[in-house]
Amino acid sequence: MNSDPIKKAAMEKKIVLVTGVSSGIGRASARALADAGCMVYGSVRQLDHAEPVKGVTLVQLDVREQASIDHAVATLIAREGRIDVLVNNAGQNLVGSVEETGIPEVESLFDTNVLGVMRAIRAVLPHMRARRAGRIINLSSVLGFLPAPYMGIYAASKHAVEGLSESLDHELRQFGVRVTLVQPSFTNTGFKMNTQRAIARVSDYDRERELALRAISRASDEAPDAALVADLIVEAALGKWKMRRTPAGQASLLAKLRRFMPAGPVDASLRKTFGLA
Repeated sequence: MNSDPIKKAAMEKKIVLVTGVSSGIGRASARALADAGCMVYGSVRQLDHAEPVKGVTLVQLDVREQASIDHAVATLIAREGRIDVLVNNAGQNLVGSVEETGIPEVESLFDTNVLGVMRAIRAVLPHMRARRAGRIINLSSVLGFLPAPYMGIYAASKHAVEGLSESLDHELRQFGVRVTLVQPSFTNTGFKMNTQRAIARVSDYDRERELALRAISRASDEAPDAALVADLIVEAALGKWKMRRTPAGQASLLAKLRRFMPAGPVDASLRKTFGLA
């Protein structure tokens, strides 16, 4: 029998909670983590209507409601004794000009994309601190460092997640808990079906808005599927810690362009990509 508790803990299956596994990146990530040998719990808002995910135990959890998160986390702790990894994937998208976007729409998106992340983190952190171990993986986006036209509110939410994550990692290192950002570019996860549009319409924006929307839709249709991002999340959960993980291909290229190229050419390239004058 292994009497070394550190080695024993390393040999145990990682207990992972992934939020938002109904579709897309969350679903692919939950499946990939299970295939990698983790004990995975995946959250859905409506358990009765959820499609099963192979190797994943589904739990009801709404990131917009603290009581829902607290109940799900308490259930996992009672069953498993710990949560080793939290993957904050649940989120929503919104397209439209900033002027067209109503404050209630902004509040709704931030409630999920930013406050939802905060609620989940606050629920699991006491348990991770007590064990002096844990990883928190927050899904960001290339829009977290390179904003796109007509996606300003979504980009703002991902900028918020980026700042929150970096600050949080500094605070949690003393407890053996680390935070990682995963920054995918467009992913082929059904853009037209899953993206909300701002309700208001200002006709002055019609031409450029439609050009931008077509560019976004085309980029999503031509993008790799969610498996590429899922593999990166597995690495973030089980591999060596890195603050940021960006998938190979367009996302990594954009990260390098943003870091090393002058602002003018980056701006011109972005506008050309979106068909803007």
